[in-house]
Amino acid sequence: MKLKIILMSLFISNGLLAQEEEVKLWEVIPGSIANKKYSEEKQYEGDQIRGYNKVSEPTLTIFTPEVGKANGTAVIICPGGGYSHLAINKEGYKLGEWFAEQGVTGFVLKNRLPNDAIMEDKTIGPLQDVQRAIRYVRQHAVKYHLDSSKVGVMGFSAGGHLAVTASTLYDEKVYESDEGVSAKPNFSVLIYPVVSMKNEVTHKGSRDNLLGNNPNAALIKKYSGEEQVTIKTPMTFLVHASDDGAVPVENSINYFLALKNVKVPVEMHIYEDGGHGFGMGRSTTADSWPEALSLWLKKHSFITN
Repeated sequence: MKLKIILMSLFISNGLLAQEEEVKLWEVIPGSIANKKYSEEKQYEGDQIRGYNKVSEPTLTIFTPEVGKANGTAVIICPGGGYSHLAINKEGYKLGEWFAEQGVTGFVLKNRLPNDAIMEDKTIGPLQDVQRAIRYVRQHAVKYHLDSSKVGVMGFSAGGHLAVTASTLYDEKVYESDEGVSAKPNFSVLIYPVVSMKNEVTHKGSRDNLLGNNPNAALIKKYSGEEQVTIKTPMTFLVHASDDGAVPVENSINYFLALKNVKVPVEMHIYEDGGHGFGMGRSTTADSWPEALSLWLKKHSFITN
């Protein structure tokens, strides 16, 4: 599948080659509805893009390690935002830079946000994009010097839900695939994720945006990650703060227990404080999670240096 590549300006971050290029995911977006009134909105912080609203053209922004440092591992990064916007800088680009420093190639996903105005079925729109992103990375493993058996997915908040969905519904046929490679990630990294769609623990805004205001029981179960875990679910690293007032910590705890019960390798870090949306860290106990993640990736040979 030929994809149009949009070359972006290069910039240097901490002495490394960072944001390199942005690629479009689709030639023809599956299940899309043309809507001239629906146009992408950018949010800025100074002269930097902070986030996006109304995404209709999904892309991957690729962060490559400096020459000679790449270890073959790739991570697709899904920013959060309640399925209503994307916090793409603090939960996307900054992680892409951090992964590049670890020798990992980061692919920041700017996925479509579920909306009836541009999608025939908004419940599968984001899943179509993340499945395509994983397959794109495997298709282009040689180009980016990657090991196709070391492709992970990472998500924050509602982006965590998208990463969980990618990790549990990877065999769900949500578009006609001709790539010839698997959409299953080899590992998952979930940071204060929305996991469940159940009333007791879900983030209601994320659920309403993805499933609608009155989803039926079958839809709630299908998109509750803890209900979809099997022995084939990818190994997982979880981070949450116990004082998270937006996405209850039980989302991570229940997913951890589901994985543990079927003996899927899983590690969880629950911090005393941090609230919600701490990203790469604030002045809280949650600041140490990137170091813990680095150790976990080394343990499983996703980082080798």
